[in-house]
Amino acid sequence: MQKKNELTSPEIANLWTHYIRETLSICVNKYMLNTIQDPEIHSLFQTALQYSFNHVDTLKKLFKKENFPIPNGFTDEDINLEAPALFTDVLCLKSLYMISTHGHNEISLSFTTSIRQDIVDFYYQCNLDAMEIYKRSKDLLISKQLYQQSPTYITPSKVKVIEKYHYVTDVFGKQRPMNAIEAGHTYFNLQKTLIAKAMILGFSKVSKNQNVRVLLEKSLKVKNKHIDIFSSLLTKDNLHLPKSCETEVTDSIVSPFSERLMLLQTGFFFGVAVTYYNASLIASMRADISARCEKAALDSLWIYSRIGKDLIDNQWMEQPPQADDRKRLNY
Repeated sequence: MQKKNELTSPEIANLWTHYIRETLSICVNKYMLNTIQDPEIHSLFQTALQYSFNHVDTLKKLFKKENFPIPNGFTDEDINLEAPALFTDVLCLKSLYMISTHGHNEISLSFTTSIRQDIVDFYYQCNLDAMEIYKRSKDLLISKQLYQQSPTYITPSKVKVIEKYHYVTDVFGKQRPMNAIEAGHTYFNLQKTLIAKAMILGFSKVSKNQNVRVLLEKSLKVKNKHIDIFSSLLTKDNLHLPKSCETEVTDSIVSPFSERLMLLQTGFFFGVAVTYYNASLIASMRADISARCEKAALDSLWIYSRIGKDLIDNQWMEQPPQADDRKRLNY
């Protein structure tokens, strides 16, 4: 039985990971606030930054309450606020929209796996904060005519059932069009990939560490590969594609972030890509689409593992909390 008020392993893992992720967001948002010119986007980033400060304060109090060492995370040493704009206001907004999507999903998982009331309450509030940032960023994209709507389908006239296995297994020759679920997942993943690619492109331009730059360039190749694959699926069905974001990266060559921050942020992009590709794999009923999603997830895992190795080689990765060595305690 769990001792009263003792933290469970998911709670420890969630709090530790959240702290790392939140301190990284603080660094990125601080820098972006220094470069953003649009007053509406600037106001939204101020709110996002304040929420991150609030979350970090609560996390620190929880760590101190449990006599748990506060992770190093990311600090002002990881940002250069004097660096000129690396991304346009548009890409800053799109990146916040994408990251708020990821953050909301992570926080929802933390909420559902927590037991202790103070932690449940904390993640309940974090969910509300994440939903507000997501909604406001989406509303801003729409009001500025920057939001790219997924493909629309004709409303069905009647209910149909799948009559033959060909619906799933017809891989060669003339294939059936993608259904609404498959098209929705494909477009959503492609849209996120284009935003992530632009961010990584910016990182690769300003990185001064040769090993990091080589790894970022490999990451770009994988993103380009996935963009080609999933764009072709939509194009084949005469469905529109989301707009690329490469032109939203400026010509600055001054790095606003530490090599460690840029590499870990890129790792986050590929880590969440695995989750979304696997969700698409499960939802897709056409075998060739499922196969492409599986391969994209494996590609992302490969890059993710290489980033992890480089972080360890440079001693840039903090060790997550470990379980007790119960074999040793038995002696």
